[in-house]
Amino acid sequence: MAETFQQPRFGAPREPAEAKNPGQVLVRLLDFVAAGRIRPIVFLVICGALFILPGFFNIPPIDRDEARFAQATKQMVESGDPVDIRFQDEVRYKKPVGIYWLQAAAVETASKLGVPRAQLRIWLYRVPSLIGAIGAVLLTYWTALGFVSRRGAVIAGLVMCSSILLGVEGRLAKTDAMLLLTTTAVMGAMARVYLSWQRGDVSPRPSWALAAIFWTALAGGILLKGPLILMFVALTVVALAILDRSVEWLWRLRPVWGVLWTLVLVLPWFVAIFLKSGESFFANSLGGDMLSKLTSPQESHGAPPGTYFVLFWLTFWPGAAMAGMAAPAIWRAKREPGAQFLLAWLVPSWIVFEIVITKLPHYVLPLYPAIAILIVGALERKVLSRSPWIVRGAAWWFAVPAILSVGVIVGAISLLLQPEFIAWPFAAGAMIFGLFAWWLYDDEHAERSLLNGIAASFCLSVCIYGVVLPSLAPLFPSVQIARALRSVECVGPLAAAAGYHEPSLVFMAGTSTLLTNGSGAADFLQKGSCRFALVEWREEKAFAQRAETIGLRYSLTTRVEGFNFSRGRSVSVAVFTSEGTK
Repeated sequence: MAETFQQPRFGAPREPAEAKNPGQVLVRLLDFVAAGRIRPIVFLVICGALFILPGFFNIPPIDRDEARFAQATKQMVESGDPVDIRFQDEVRYKKPVGIYWLQAAAVETASKLGVPRAQLRIWLYRVPSLIGAIGAVLLTYWTALGFVSRRGAVIAGLVMCSSILLGVEGRLAKTDAMLLLTTTAVMGAMARVYLSWQRGDVSPRPSWALAAIFWTALAGGILLKGPLILMFVALTVVALAILDRSVEWLWRLRPVWGVLWTLVLVLPWFVAIFLKSGESFFANSLGGDMLSKLTSPQESHGAPPGTYFVLFWLTFWPGAAMAGMAAPAIWRAKREPGAQFLLAWLVPSWIVFEIVITKLPHYVLPLYPAIAILIVGALERKVLSRSPWIVRGAAWWFAVPAILSVGVIVGAISLLLQPEFIAWPFAAGAMIFGLFAWWLYDDEHAERSLLNGIAASFCLSVCIYGVVLPSLAPLFPSVQIARALRSVECVGPLAAAAGYHEPSLVFMAGTSTLLTNGSGAADFLQKGSCRFALVEWREEKAFAQRAETIGLRYSLTTRVEGFNFSRGRSVSVAVFTSEGTK
């Protein structure tokens, strides 16, 4: 175990796999990729695209967070104000401006290139997340090179690339994939400086490049999600300081110049938003959003300690199955420099997240690269657990694709009342690769099983994101309502929504969409032509009573039936238009 997390000699001989199986082809492909310096980068970029792109362009806006981010960016583009952040007339001061700038840049670039109706194409707002996800995979590879061989670093990148949680966040127009990129860059630079100090490297001194990466990425993380990235850094430094009784290595990051550079990057916008909003931004983002999560569950997202540990086995699949087998070896190696740094990155922040009352699965995503590298460290040295009760966890490689594939296909049939035949081959492929991962597992050829699990994850992503989700029109009533509004003959239709107030409707139907009740929708309809009332069935009685009172004549244009998964209930929205007054 003394060398478990030391960087092994690249090109050391490995025992060939003995049996022919799907994983054998993947092993040979991995050998080819790891034999060069550029090949791993190209390979991981291609893999990142293959894992994230299914469904990327044709999954409609997802309520609520993605639609809120996209709508706020759309208003930033419409208003030309790069400082203020708003959702309709309401200020949105929960997060800094970083992700909105990135999304706005993607939308405006597409508009200049001639993409029609670019501001309504949700996939453009997801481009920063796609870049963040693929960039995080590459940075996981770069970080892992300090701990394991080039071949192992490629596997670590693949483990991140195939994880279910990154697959979700890479397809959503939110902050978390880009935060993962900046966090991995920060921790990767810090890891290289720390390991250099542990080895006693004195000359040459660490280059300015690592310090530049560290402080620039830190500034990017602050502009994306405020001080959260500082927590990862601070807890890691404190943990290492306690274990080593020294923080001498921090001077290699040139903190004086680094802090000044970080302030140069982040202060202009913070000063601008303070001048525009006064103290309200800091009160909303720090007090109203971040600090309140520590003491109370926000938006019904409270959960007890241990929730992230339970979710980990699904959100980090297929790597999660190997994590259980690697855990005993990782614990035994906890005082080796490499393992010590990775555990300092992982454990303190994980404990904090478990203690915090508000819990969402993506909060722990910036800690996953550390787990991927820890797994590969144990995998390369063949020190995985042989305990029968732990080895039985290999069945998880098959259980997840079997449960999810059957679940989404049955769910699609129940919603659409017709089978999605095109999804079945990919579901079958996921289960077959998962079965091989389980069936062929042994501690001598564990890598083969892990690669089969990664192949199963790819098939699963195509099945769920590429085929099933885009076909579930009832889950996206906002798209159907917006399509009904665009089909009318008048120019620039205006709408008022009563009862159904999801952010995706504002994004799809227009920033001017009025969110009101049944009575307000009737008053809105009376004020002019080319207006439409979008009345959810629970508000239809109030709408009809108010229309009778004010003498409004109206007709039903269409009715949209669907399911609001944000609230967990069915919806029926009537689209009314005015016929004048009595």
